[in-house]
Amino acid sequence: MAKHHPETDLLLEYAAGSLSEPFSLLVATHLALCPGCREKTGQYEAVGGAMLENLESTDIDDRLRDKVFAQLSAHVDIDAPAHATTMQNAALNEIDMRLPQPLRSYVKDNLEHLNWKSRGPVDEVKLLTEHAGVTSRLLKIKAGKAMPRHTHDGTELTLVLSGGFTDQGLYFGRGDVETASSQTDHAPVADDDEDCYCLAINDQRLRLSGPITRFLNPFVRL
Repeated sequence: MAKHHPETDLLLEYAAGSLSEPFSLLVATHLALCPGCREKTGQYEAVGGAMLENLESTDIDDRLRDKVFAQLSAHVDIDAPAHATTMQNAALNEIDMRLPQPLRSYVKDNLEHLNWKSRGPVDEVKLLTEHAGVTSRLLKIKAGKAMPRHTHDGTELTLVLSGGFTDQGLYFGRGDVETASSQTDHAPVADDDEDCYCLAINDQRLRLSGPITRFLNPFVRL
C-alpha cells in the first residue's frame, strides 16, 4: 500500500478538472493504486458535483464541466480495466500489470518492448510530447544505480510503478509519489535487486547539480 501521496491541493485540482493532462494522468494512475486517495478524491468530486448542480448552467464553462465529468471515470482499479481497453492491449501483447489504468491506455505495450533511450544509469521513454512546457517520461532506473544528482526549476512528481528507490532517507515503492521542487537536490537510488520503473512529470526543466555533471547543463536538456 502506498505511503507517499500527492499533496491535498493536487487532489483537489484533479477533482475539479483543473490539472493539465500529464499531471492528471499521474494522479489518476496513483488513484488506481491507492484506495485511500481514491476515497478522498471521490469525496472532493462529490462536493464539487453538488456545487455544480447549484449553479446556473449558463455560468458553467462547458470545457471545465466536461473535464470534471471525464475525471470521474478516469481512475479505474488496476484489477478491473475497461473491457475495450483490455481487449486492445491483449491484441498488442500480454497485459503488463505493472501499468495500471489509465496509464496502460497511454503506453499500450509491455514495458520491456518500449523504445527506451539510454541516459546512463537511467533509460527513458517520453509520453504526451504535445504538451509544451511539461515533460512526461517513463523512467527505468537500473538496479542498484543512482540517477544523476539534480535539482529542479519547478515541480517534479514521480510515481513508482514497479520496484522502488531510496531518496533522502525515504523509501518509495509501488504506488508512492515523490514530490520534488526547486528546493530539492537529490539522486534517487534504485533497489539493488530490481530495476525501478516510474512515471515522472516535470513542469520545468531539471538541472544537473553534481560536482562534475553540473557543467553539462548548457549542453543537455532534461
